[in-house]
Parts: sequence; C-alpha cells; structure tokens
Amino acid sequence: MKALLFSALAFSSISLAADAPRVLPAGTQPDDIRLEPLKDLDGYFPWTPPSNEVAWKVRAEQLRTQLRVALGIFPEPTKTPLNAVIHGKVARDGFTVERVYFESMPGFFVTGSLFRPTTPGPHPGVLCPHGHWNNGRFFRENEVNLKSQIARGAEELLTNGSAPLQARCAELARMGCVVFHYDMIGYADSQQFSQELVHKFARQRPEANNAQSWGFFSPQAEEHAQSLMGLQAWDSIRALDFLTSLPDVDPARIGCTGASGGGTQTFTLAALDPRVAVAFPAVMVSTAMQGGCTCENASLLRVGTGNIEIAALFAPKPMGMTCADDWTRDMPTKGFPDLAAHWTTLGKPENVKLFPHVQFPHNYNLRSREDMYGWMNQHLGLGLKETHEHEFQPLSREELTVWDAQHPAPAETGLALEKRLCQWWQEDAAKQIAAVGAKITRPAFDAIFQRALAGEKAAMNRKTLQKEDRGDWTLLRAMVENDARHEAVPTVFFHPKKWNGRTAVWLTAKGKAGLFNGSDPSDDVARLLNAGWSVVGVDLIMQGEFMNDGGSDTPTRKVKNPREAAAYTFGYNNSLFVQRTHDVLSVLAFVRDHAEHKTEHIALLALDETAPIAAAARALSEDFINSTVIDTHGFRFGKVDSLQSPWFQPAIAKYGDLPEILKLGRGGLLARGEAGADGTDPITWLLAR
Repeated sequence: MKALLFSALAFSSISLAADAPRVLPAGTQPDDIRLEPLKDLDGYFPWTPPSNEVAWKVRAEQLRTQLRVALGIFPEPTKTPLNAVIHGKVARDGFTVERVYFESMPGFFVTGSLFRPTTPGPHPGVLCPHGHWNNGRFFRENEVNLKSQIARGAEELLTNGSAPLQARCAELARMGCVVFHYDMIGYADSQQFSQELVHKFARQRPEANNAQSWGFFSPQAEEHAQSLMGLQAWDSIRALDFLTSLPDVDPARIGCTGASGGGTQTFTLAALDPRVAVAFPAVMVSTAMQGGCTCENASLLRVGTGNIEIAALFAPKPMGMTCADDWTRDMPTKGFPDLAAHWTTLGKPENVKLFPHVQFPHNYNLRSREDMYGWMNQHLGLGLKETHEHEFQPLSREELTVWDAQHPAPAETGLALEKRLCQWWQEDAAKQIAAVGAKITRPAFDAIFQRALAGEKAAMNRKTLQKEDRGDWTLLRAMVENDARHEAVPTVFFHPKKWNGRTAVWLTAKGKAGLFNGSDPSDDVARLLNAGWSVVGVDLIMQGEFMNDGGSDTPTRKVKNPREAAAYTFGYNNSLFVQRTHDVLSVLAFVRDHAEHKTEHIALLALDETAPIAAAARALSEDFINSTVIDTHGFRFGKVDSLQSPWFQPAIAKYGDLPEILKLGRGGLLARGEAGADGTDPITWLLAR
C-alpha cells in the first residue's frame, strides 16, 4: 500500500480469524449516521442560530478559525509589498477609470479597474468581485439576451444592460465611492492560471503530484491547505489592502458586493476581514447549492456548516442580499428567517435584509443593483436622496485591459508558477508556525477534528448486548453509543475478574478482530489480562461490523461529483481518519466516566497503521490518557499521494504532520517508528507504568 507508507507488519501474535466474536447479528450494521450517503454541495444546509450572544461568540471564533485553516490563511501569509501600478486613466461623466495591477503574493498579480468619483475625498471604498460572467470584467451582454431582459423589466437601458458589471461600478462611483472591480483568477487580465484550471478542473495531473514540488488540487496541496479558493480569498484581502491604502479612501467605510461566485467572495471576505463595514452578496447565500465551481470550494470549509452560518459571521454589521429563481429561491422561508433572528439576537435587526426577485433568473440585474445602491447609500453614509442607476458610456476592452506595451503581462504562468507559489506559501507558513508552535497548531487541529474528549462526556452510553463468562475474565460485547451525534461503535471488553483499575484501549487495522486468536484473546491481550488489565477492542468506522461481512476496510471517500477535486468531498465531510479518531474519543469518554467501567489508568495502544489515529486521539484528550504505545512505522500524512487513500487528510501536513500531533498529547508515550525510539517491548513498557 504505497500511499499508506506502512509496512504490513503488526504484532506477530495477533491473527485475524473470521470467527472473532461479533456484537451485532451477522449481516447487521451499526445504526450510525455516518453510513448514510456523503454530503455534497447540493445538499441541504439549514442553520439554527444560537440563542444568545455569549454562545455565538464562542461559535464564531471556532468557525472563523475553521475558515482560515480551510483557506490556507491560518496563519495569514506574509503581506509582501503590493508593488501596485495604476495607469491609463479614462474620463467619464462624473467618474474616472484607471487600470490597476499589484502582487498579492510574490510574482502573482491581481488585476482590475479602479473607478473614482470626480468629487474630492475621502470617499467610501467598495470592492466588486465579479463572479462567473463570460470574460468577467470585460463582460458584454449580447443583443438578444439584453432585449429579452428589458422586455421582462430586468434592465431598462441598452447601454447599461450591455455592460451590467461596469454599470454597477460606474453608478457607485457617481454616488461618491471609490470602487475596485477586480478579476477572478483566470478571467479577463488574470491569465497566469487558466480558467480551465481554476474553474473547470476535472482530472488529477500526475505532473503536479509530487511530495517535493506540487501544484494546486494535488494531494500535497490539499494536505498543506492550499487551494485556488484560498488564493482567491487572499486576493480579496490584498485588494482590500490596496483599496484602503489609497489617499482618497476612508478606511472606516468599506463595502463589498458581488453576485454568484462574486457573492461567495463577498460573504467570505466579510466573514474573514473586519475592515469590511457593509456587505451585499447577491444570489448566492442559501440553504441549498453552496457553490458549484472549484473556485468556491476548499477542503474543510463547510464541514459542519454552510453558507448561511458563514454569512452570519458578519453580524451585526449591515448585510443585504438578493434571491432569484435559482438555488436561492427559498431564502424567504429557508435561511433568511434564521439570519433575521440572529441579527435580532445581536441587537441590530435593521442591519440585515433580503431583497427577493424570484421573477428573474440568476442575475445581478438593474433591480438588484438598485437595491444594493440603496443599501450602500444608507450604511456607508452617502446621504443621497435617490439611488437610481443613470446611463453611462461603457469602456471598451481596450480601455479596460491593464496590460500594454509599457505594462507587459507577467511571463511566469502555469504549473511552474503553481509550484513556486505553493512552495512559497508553505515555507512562509512553516516559518510562522515554527515561531509560535502550539499557539497555531492547537487551534488548527481543533478546526480539523472539530471534536475533543472534553465535549463527549454527556453524550455517551453503552448498550451491553451480551456477557460471557470466560473463567478468570468476562467478555462483554457492546455498542458504545454517542447519542448526541448518532454514532455507534461495536466494542468488546476483555474484563478480568481481579481488575486492577487499569484499562487499555487497543486499536488495530482489523478492528476488534485484531485482538483475537480465533475466539480467544491474542497472546498479548492475554498478557494484559493476566496482569489485571481490562482491554477494549473497537471497530472504527468502516472496519469490522461496519463493513457488513467482509467488505473493504479501505473504502473510497468520494461524492458523486465527477471532478477529481478533493474539496467536493472533503469540503463537506470529515475524512475517514477524522471519523475514526472521533470513534476513539467516544470510547475513551465512555471508559473514563461510565459507572460500570470507571478506570484509574487509561492506556491507548496502536501498533500498526492505526497509530496516527491513536496519536490524534491522545492530542485531543488533554491529560486523560496516562500511557500511549504506538508504532508509526515512520508514517507521514504529507507523503500520502492519493485523494482516495483512507489516510488522506486535508491541511494536516501544514501544521507539522504527525510529529506535531505527538507533541500536543500528554501522558507517557512510547512511539516506536519515530526518531530516537528504541526496541522496547510495548507490553513490557506498559506493564511497568
């Protein structure tokens, strides 16, 4: 199993007999919600807001960290010089337009148009990410579609309707705002990465998959939390840096508005950057489809959450939004009432509003634009009596493009640039993480696992299905159930009648069957039993009884989406590794506190490929585990080279991989397979504790 980087070596005394005792009848699987189909971007994402501000502050901090980890900006990349260039001013009635480019990361350029009022400043600033319109910032509507929109009342003027993205920026500038309309990566002047890569990625590229030098969408990029959505979010943050650096911009009055994919950028930036004062994401926030493009998805981003809750992070600041005859059509009854209740809880019910336009298809048409103008006028303090859109003269592509003979387009493009950027991104993060250690890695791992032993106590239960007297010890076959999460773990307890109050939870690659020789305990389990230890064996999710008699224990984790981008699966679902770690936490919580099995000393063992699971559970268990015995066989997540590996885990290599996980745990540790480990016999070491 090349991807696992584990040898097949396990304790030689452990056999994997088919007649090892079961908990459930043959052919029966545990009643566990995780056996249901995986969630994908087209699922249902309702949200119940917390009932009070204190609870929300705790949740908001957790969620922001999750977003930052998912987008690769925890810690935030070093803000290198923008080296901004502004040139090519074009005058229009009431505003000017200039061409802009700057570096968001060294050698990677953000491009766009800067619309400025002709009145003296300082002015509010507004960022305008454009979304997935053909040619983006250069978009021009065709005559047939435009006439149809005018007939339906979606547009009024041929000039404005022909260039609706420009119309938005022009009117905001006439209203007194400095507007930066910037390119999504792969659109208009942003051609260092192709639109095909950024927005239509479909197949893994062997040439981009390398443990030493990798490109986007590769397992290595995912394991280091590097995505094009993350890069695009960083572009938005740097666009905000650029806008607020302008002498004619008031940094205390910053708005952001975009539709569709631009709506995703809007509410994402609003959630991440406190400098945004007013937001207006159009036709995107909903409980339904969460964003279909690869540029709107990142691994870990929506695990346990969705766009409604992400948008709620902006509360109680002013957020307006629109819905149309698309995936947002149900917002008046599903999603927005919860946002309204949330803003009310935070004392600002007037600061959130939905403008429904379900008579129109997916759009940012005149009706929606004028709703936005009114919202910005009110909340940016523009003081205008009316906010109707006025006719303007659109700029040609030649007047908008930032590249010309004096300002040539960057020569560095494609996979070579991907690899260099990913390397810079990782090296920059590694330096920052090394300087502060657990101050970064602890909250990062909390965001990755979203669970800790401390939170599992109240949820636990055990249903003992069968007790069997084996002479000096008792075999208990049981389901350890996490009632609050609807999870269930088939478990066996080898319990000596002369128990010394010590319990060993032992993980194996074959689940609890790995602790048996036939129907008897393995030799090493017997050694512990004879010494008075209780031993617990478990079937982790997709092991043993989860597989319904003989299925694979390395199941494929992939949603139905045909594109080979990890975010479509792992942006919405925990990895198998994380779920198995959750199972261990459930069992540990039961063993710690259950009246029938309360223990004085807990040991955790994993001597085969399950060692990283034990290491993670130990790191998430505070000081509860007294002794841990593992053999990692030198495994590293950063060397897993397949998205389908059961050991693929987004973001974890960025934060120090397995060695850093081992540092975070407490209690005695014997870690064979790691640097400095000796040949100490694990059971002998444990019995001497």
